[in-house]
Amino acid sequence: MGAVSAARMETFLVVARLNSIRRAAAQLHITEAAVSAAVAHIEKQLGAKLIAKSGRGIALTEAGRVYAEYCRSILGLMKEAHAAVQQAETGRLRIGVVATAGEYVLLRPLAAFRNRYPDIELSLSVHPRDVLFLELQHHETDLVIAGRPPRNTGLVIRARRPSNLIVVGATHHDPLHTTWLLRGRGSGTRDATLALLDQLDIAPPTLTLGSHGAVLAAAREGLGVTLIHSDAVSQDLESGTLHILPVTGTPLDRPWHAITTRTPTPTTRLFLTHILDPKEVGPAAFHPA
Repeated sequence: MGAVSAARMETFLVVARLNSIRRAAAQLHITEAAVSAAVAHIEKQLGAKLIAKSGRGIALTEAGRVYAEYCRSILGLMKEAHAAVQQAETGRLRIGVVATAGEYVLLRPLAAFRNRYPDIELSLSVHPRDVLFLELQHHETDLVIAGRPPRNTGLVIRARRPSNLIVVGATHHDPLHTTWLLRGRGSGTRDATLALLDQLDIAPPTLTLGSHGAVLAAAREGLGVTLIHSDAVSQDLESGTLHILPVTGTPLDRPWHAITTRTPTPTTRLFLTHILDPKEVGPAAFHPA
């Protein structure tokens, strides 16, 4: 069996993501015949069907889904291997964050890091935590700032920063008899909210608004109450736009975590050293895990 090139793996992953030869060809700026040939070559090498017709389009077979996961990890490792041998001060750093951490926790340390190491290539992506942890497992991201990762994933918590989850509202609602505002699926705060409601043994009306910003805006307008990181509402609390509501079981201790794989790149280690240094980032500094 011959080897499958990285280029063909990347082509297959685009097909897998879009479920379409035509759309994959358009995105890759190559012909549909070239895309089909790349997939056919991989199938021949593997001796397995990776895609099958589904309606007017295509879908991955079970073998295709398994192979796509391996492709993500292999390509991620190849890029990580390249980054691992670069000088830390001139390397590449891909950071993934949940929305709240991106807006209220990371920006100041990141700005100080960029000023300190201007030659490092930085990228920042904002996703729900489940997506971030999956990307980190596939070596598609170097470091994640989020809540605690799931067990048995091989991910390593390198640093922590204290934070609490509190219940807030624009007026003094009775939180046991009002609407609770929720984030979309995959959000750690959503999971914490649902667990809290179970603990309180209540089933209030809920309104799912998806993004962190939408939930916060709805809370300010008095549409309901929400469980949220204290980092995100400090100014609202000071101005009186929002109020902390007393709810049994809160505040919840939910620190932020800086998480990597077991083999962080030199540039990732440099960033970890940076965010652990209060002389560089002040009160935004993390603490060793």
